[in-house]
Amino acid sequence: MSTWPVYTGTEEPHDGVSHLPDPPPWRVFDGGPPLPLPRQEDGFAYPGRNHRASTYRATPESVELVNAALVLRRPLLVTGPPGSGKSSLPYAVARELKLGPVLRWNVTSRSTLQESLYQYDPMARLHAASRGVERERREGVGAGTAGDGIEDHLRLGPLGTALLPYERPRVLLIDEIDKSDLDLPNDLLNVLEEGQYEIPELVRAAQHTPTARVMVSGSEERVVIDRGRVRCGAFPFIVLTSNGEREFPPAFLRRCVPLNLRRPGPDHLEAIVRAHLGELDQETKRMISMFLERSSAGELATDQLLNAIYLSKVPGFRSESRDALAAVLMTHLGPAAEFHDF
Repeated sequence: MSTWPVYTGTEEPHDGVSHLPDPPPWRVFDGGPPLPLPRQEDGFAYPGRNHRASTYRATPESVELVNAALVLRRPLLVTGPPGSGKSSLPYAVARELKLGPVLRWNVTSRSTLQESLYQYDPMARLHAASRGVERERREGVGAGTAGDGIEDHLRLGPLGTALLPYERPRVLLIDEIDKSDLDLPNDLLNVLEEGQYEIPELVRAAQHTPTARVMVSGSEERVVIDRGRVRCGAFPFIVLTSNGEREFPPAFLRRCVPLNLRRPGPDHLEAIVRAHLGELDQETKRMISMFLERSSAGELATDQLLNAIYLSKVPGFRSESRDALAAVLMTHLGPAAEFHDF
């Protein structure tokens, strides 16, 4: 039995992902044995992340395209103006579908594919091996002391962890992919297409050590990797965010489901404020009107409005300075709005 939509955009967590429709024949993955997802509460150990997930307000378009990405087992490429909820979306999906902690990779101009898959520190291993030899010489300790194996100096990155054979999709946020080196989107293509990768250091050691217990991203948990090869079972729900600062190669774009989040309209904006700060009073409605008026002349982010409203509610705040401070907090972030297609 399958249901549509799987993700509904509501606040109530449910097990609908267990009824996810079958993937297309060209997006079937058979990695195993299946791993259980980390506990749901581990994903929201930080109060701010729980708040972000529970207060996100999805649009009908975002609900539709999230479901398309889930069914097609394709990454979701999310663009939009600052404060439109690009990075909050994966937290909301993880919370509703009970998919555990969100893995996060914050991309910079120096980011590489390998760091997203795994990190290996050969120098630390060399030092550990040297200490082991010295200890054996000094104390007569046998070979194979703790800390001298490859697995003790290797840790999976966020993408590498997401591609483990979990029984349900892990959620991965690849934030600000447009800040990457020009080659990174193309470097990602094969891994995202095949849903698998190798760790050469473990592949080379497989003749003598066929399995390794390696730490995953975001926790001290270890998983068993067989002969250095990782292949997903349930393709992860991957959200790549972009501020629209660059164009991506056609080969990369056609492998993603595109979602353009537009600037919230008045009703959507009121729903967002209500979710964060409760029912709207007259002062809050006035601040929203002020925000909408200012946003017609330049780029503003929703969190600027939330900051202004929150300060206006602080007891003892002087009303005569309220508008002046709100104007400072709502400083335009970029060129005039007419140059944007949002």
